[in-house]
Amino acid sequence: MTVSLPLLLMALFWLSILLLGYIYVGYPLVIAFLARFTWQPPALQDQPAPPANPRTISVLLSAHHEPLTLPRKIENLLTSSAAHQIQQILVGLDGADEETLAALRQIEHPVLKVVSFPNRRGKPSVLNDLAALATGEILLFVDARQTFEPDTIEKLLQRFDDPHITVVSGELKFLTSAHETTASEGVGFYWKYEKFIRKQESRFRGVPGATGACYALRKSAFQPIPAQTILDDVLIPMQAVMQGGKCVFEAHATIWDTPAKTTQHESTRKRRTIAGVVQLVLLKPALILPWKNPLWFEFVSHKLLRLASPWLLLSALVTNLLLLPISPVYPWLLGAQALAWFLAIAGAIVQSTGGQLRYCAPFLMFATLNWTTLLAEWDALWNRYQVTWKRAG
Repeated sequence: MTVSLPLLLMALFWLSILLLGYIYVGYPLVIAFLARFTWQPPALQDQPAPPANPRTISVLLSAHHEPLTLPRKIENLLTSSAAHQIQQILVGLDGADEETLAALRQIEHPVLKVVSFPNRRGKPSVLNDLAALATGEILLFVDARQTFEPDTIEKLLQRFDDPHITVVSGELKFLTSAHETTASEGVGFYWKYEKFIRKQESRFRGVPGATGACYALRKSAFQPIPAQTILDDVLIPMQAVMQGGKCVFEAHATIWDTPAKTTQHESTRKRRTIAGVVQLVLLKPALILPWKNPLWFEFVSHKLLRLASPWLLLSALVTNLLLLPISPVYPWLLGAQALAWFLAIAGAIVQSTGGQLRYCAPFLMFATLNWTTLLAEWDALWNRYQVTWKRAG
């Protein structure tokens, strides 16, 4: 049986469109549907009693050159409503510099312990070493730059009243201003979209990863991670999940950050993150095995399939061009694709002048994300994983 070329092109075109639709629209709707019809708030009589003694916390913070942000972050932690539960603030300086050390020496507090590592090894090695020093029941992983609300830690800890929960992720929000660029508008839009997905995943079975700027883990569930790991905030929670725990998203545990002002800054962050997804599969192949990974469906749909997105976009564009003579519907579909790319380019041009074009922001973010995915896959192909970091902007 011979299949004609037009039929093959049509099949490839519609398969590409359907997969793209599933990745960006279908999966969020499916997971929202599953969450809606499976999640039930626990009955009051089923809620476990709070612990007799407050849970103790060990804060783990890995940093490199942060002479200004670290003192602010430590003060932020020590003025939280759960400050009395913080047993340790362990700051690991990865390749410490004198300026940062001098800033930390000005802080005198019994819970603060600074561990200086002379050679830069990367965040995973620092976190492994800090976790070994931790004595608290709960490990709180934080970054230096972001700011906590006074009750952020308290909200995280409340979720551990459920004995099945081993990881709790906070909610990252972005500060807005009247001078936002198209890029920062796009970042805000994308993060709202991501938070919607994470919230539904949390209500259904669990989230395949956490917000690196703020997540809490039962110390008993911590397992060291390979020194070359890029996405520690995915691998550490997923190792806990694969031990039988649950990772949830706490929308009331708020952390504030500033969005990237340009697509270049955001692309720098995302490129490393996306390359890290490829690396995860190589470091922990069990993640893609449904009988090993309790969140296999979520991990594949939310993380892995997005790696195919730029190739599906290319396939949809090329096959659409080749199908133009076949049916009058294909010129209209090509026009829709062209309009989307035009809005992305317009957003990039406006952003280059420091301006904003609100309706272009989602299209610019989408185009940037897919271009960044290609660059990240190139990095992964050549094993260009950078475990040490520097500020993206």
